[in-house]
Amino acid sequence: MNLIELNSFNKEQVAQHLFSCCGSKYWVSEMLNYFPFTNEKKLIEAATTIWYNQCTETDWRESFTHHPKIGDVNSLKEKFAGKEQEGIASATDTIINALAKANADYENKFGFIFIVCATGKSAQEMLDLLNDRLKNSIEEELNIAMGEQQKITIIRLKKLLSNADFSCLKVSQITTHILDTSVGVPGKNICIQLQSFQNNQWETIAQGRTNNDGRIVDFLPQNKNLQPSTYKMVFHCGEYYQQQNIKTFYPMVEILFNTFDEEHYHVPLLLNPFGYSTYRGS
Repeated sequence: MNLIELNSFNKEQVAQHLFSCCGSKYWVSEMLNYFPFTNEKKLIEAATTIWYNQCTETDWRESFTHHPKIGDVNSLKEKFAGKEQEGIASATDTIINALAKANADYENKFGFIFIVCATGKSAQEMLDLLNDRLKNSIEEELNIAMGEQQKITIIRLKKLLSNADFSCLKVSQITTHILDTSVGVPGKNICIQLQSFQNNQWETIAQGRTNNDGRIVDFLPQNKNLQPSTYKMVFHCGEYYQQQNIKTFYPMVEILFNTFDEEHYHVPLLLNPFGYSTYRGS
């Protein structure tokens, strides 16, 4: 389907399609104010603006209820293979059971299920992310989960409109990578938090783990721009070295940086057990 075909439907049909992308009735109703959609860029702009500037916690939580639980033993085995959580299909029973427990712990703590854009992530990666995020506050998890939902919404819009032109979509405004300069290899599977200063304290607004290339390329949803301000990345490098039985002077590295506009900001970390450096990358 392309955008012309979507615009040919009536509002009830369009609402059903949009609801399959994001399970918030308010988000869908506000999106219909832009129907028929002028072009793909306007569609993404509306989806982003409504989600971040008009929806409330109630709407975000409603959308979370329309996801299957990542970590529920039966749904892992019966429903997830071949879907957005396809990386979980090869999970062992040990990982599946650990995911089930961590997911239950998460829901008991925060009151909603674990939301993560799971595309391309293995079951082990999702388990690591879940355990990382269990340490956050409820405010931080709402920030992170709404961002993950927006990533999922964009993926679903692209699948719905598989013949549309989404060249308007930009990469995440904030990206990073870690190079372990002591051995000249990427710093893989390191937890990193992106934080902003809110309510007189630093709060996590996005969180992930570096991939096999030492990178996180999707901190933020595509076309989501942060307000110009000072932000902080927290690199949890202690676990990385501990797993290699290497002592490090820096169990955690914090890098503060400024954004000035809607340009892309790449914040790399050159790391070794007893030193580190950073710069603005490209």
